[in-house]
Amino acid sequence: MESLIIESTEFTPTVSLNLSNKEFRISGESRPENANIFYTSILKWLDDYYNFLYWQKSKTDTEENEKLFFDFQFDYFNSTTAKFILDILMRLEKIHKDITPITVRWIYEEPDIDMKDAGEEFEGIVGVPFEYVIEL
Repeated sequence: MESLIIESTEFTPTVSLNLSNKEFRISGESRPENANIFYTSILKWLDDYYNFLYWQKSKTDTEENEKLFFDFQFDYFNSTTAKFILDILMRLEKIHKDITPITVRWIYEEPDIDMKDAGEEFEGIVGVPFEYVIEL
């Protein structure tokens, strides 16, 4: 399995799903013209990652799992993107419940209370712990 790295554009965020250093981050603005096309590769990667972790867990058969962090740091996202963020979070919830602990770090700028509120709404829907990090 390989990492998924997508450079940002004017309308899409940076995506770094890096297996070598276990850094998982989506950051920037997300208002793609066709969100389905953009986010499908991320959702597929997460499905493949679930299968990869599940296979590894069955091979090692150990109870001790490394805690993973998944960072979201949006400057802005549109309503279509919100649906895909929820899809991502639901996949993270499945990994969290079935394989290994995951914590979502929801990073936002201090004056952007709306972005914090968005994170809290997502947290209320999925069963993954959130940490809120203020970006200075």
